[in-house]
Amino acid sequence: MERLTLLSEFEAARPRDPAEPGSDKESVATQISQYSASKHSPVFYGQMVVKVPVDTSLSEDFNPEVSHPALVGYALVQRPPPPPVLEPPPPPDPQTCSPQEYLEHHIFPVLLPGMAEMLQQAKKEKCFERKRTKFIACDYLTEWLYNKNVKREGEPFTEFFEIPFVMEWLKDHPRPPIPLSLLISEEEAALLIQAFWRAYRVRCDPEIQELRVWQKQLRDEKRGMKKKLLEFWAKQQAKVGCKMEDVEEDSAPNRSGVAIRVLSPTPQNTLIL
Repeated sequence: MERLTLLSEFEAARPRDPAEPGSDKESVATQISQYSASKHSPVFYGQMVVKVPVDTSLSEDFNPEVSHPALVGYALVQRPPPPPVLEPPPPPDPQTCSPQEYLEHHIFPVLLPGMAEMLQQAKKEKCFERKRTKFIACDYLTEWLYNKNVKREGEPFTEFFEIPFVMEWLKDHPRPPIPLSLLISEEEAALLIQAFWRAYRVRCDPEIQELRVWQKQLRDEKRGMKKKLLEFWAKQQAKVGCKMEDVEEDSAPNRSGVAIRVLSPTPQNTLIL
């Protein structure tokens, strides 16, 4: 057992090439995600092991009280610490850098997360399943970039149509209204279609059609009755007007000093003959 321990310490202390067997890449299970129950023993789960080359029997000097049989011929070694993470260099000056550097350091780090959010929202709006939707990708991206602006940190969320420059643009370039079929949900559309179909089936009933014809005739009669009444009163006004003119011509001049008031013929003061 001491021989195995010395060999494992020697192998661990000796510098290794990354491609050399026994290194981190060639370990049985250097990470938990690399562990496979069909290939590895549960003892190796989450451990880094190295196979120890010996010139004697592997079972010699093995003590099962202090070790596991699966570790015969292997030694547990400590995983080397990960390399330190270097801080990224500061971005170049946007006033003096090249166009490529400006895109890579000042545009894409802000634009790409917004486009990822836009694709997620498009998936929620079922843009990849339907031919037409109410979702406008440029509007969503504009709203996202406006609210994620570092200069507006701490300010409340602003919807797309409430953004100042959007309101100014829409004053000069108004948009056509969005069709109702794109605004309502599938459940609301199903209710409207079902209501229309039920009404159509009811109107196809012979008794309902007869009732609708009678209602139409009644409406026509009401409109005709109003016209007849207007014509009747017009004739009566014409008759009374002619009779009043004849009476004025035949009557003698009034010398009694009594004032006579002549009223125009109206439906209220017209005498029906």
